Amino acid sequence: MTYTGTVIVTGGTINLGYHAALHIAREHPEYLVIISSRSDREHAADTINKTLGQKNTIFMQLDLADTSNIRAYVKEFTSQNQPPIRALLLNAGLQFPGRLQKTPEGIESTFAVNHVGHALLFHLLCPHLAPQARVVVTSSGTHDAGRRTGLPPAVYTTGEEMARPLPSAAAWPGRKRYASSKLANVLWTYALARRGISATAFDPGLMPGTGLAREAHPALRFLWMYVLPLLMPLLRVVVEDNIHTPQDSGASLARLALGADVEGLSGRYFAGRREIPSSADSYDEAKQEDLWRWTVGYLARDGEERARFEALR
Repeated sequence: MTYTGTVIVTGGTINLGYHAALHIAREHPEYLVIISSRSDREHAADTINKTLGQKNTIFMQLDLADTSNIRAYVKEFTSQNQPPIRALLLNAGLQFPGRLQKTPEGIESTFAVNHVGHALLFHLLCPHLAPQARVVVTSSGTHDAGRRTGLPPAVYTTGEEMARPLPSAAAWPGRKRYASSKLANVLWTYALARRGISATAFDPGLMPGTGLAREAHPALRFLWMYVLPLLMPLLRVVVEDNIHTPQDSGASLARLALGADVEGLSGRYFAGRREIPSSADSYDEAKQEDLWRWTVGYLARDGEERARFEALR
């Protein structure tokens, strides 16, 4: 079959990303859906195809903590001559609750996976975006220090300090690093939007039972995986109403990627299906620009690539 467009979903093999990919593949059989993660142990692409009786979903291996792997991924994608990218869902994310962890390249791991790897993927794929292509960045309500989320307040200092924390920040608990990386997601989304990219940030809400806590202590992982999903109606009353199953949040993510009712919207923040204000810090253009400059400066291999990243196309 000849496809008319491509949709890429990072972290699309389980939970939120999986259900977004399933929804998109069902609603748009004319698009090739590529789910991308470190592995596909669950055979998610095959499962989606069998569920729908289609063949428009494939898996491509992607490790967002490894810039060499990201570059190899894009090289493979471009070699396949796939149709233009209609939507790029930068959805994958990790949380490291324990002590500071770094990638082999020396970057703090939470920031590396949740922001840096996605930024490189975007810049390398930018020439392959269709006109009016949408970029959706999965953030989190935890980015907002003014909300009661149960996580330490998010802080953005500079891109350099997020990537290579000073001794004072190196002692941050892992959950604070996670929340801060989610703030970086929103800052970067707004920086993209100001540069003419159709970009929105998405808070899927609390989704008990997903794999976000897979690095947590076994007791906390058990609570997250098996107890809290049973308490969702109570949590919506006691905590907040933005608590959903992965299926519901996946449909909301798919809507931002391709929904006609949100076409043309950019530089916006959505919690579930509602557009709401993001945190006060996320609107700070000085912080947006600092993150933009640091990201481009770190990722570009040479002057030619830096100029291309700055120009976007």
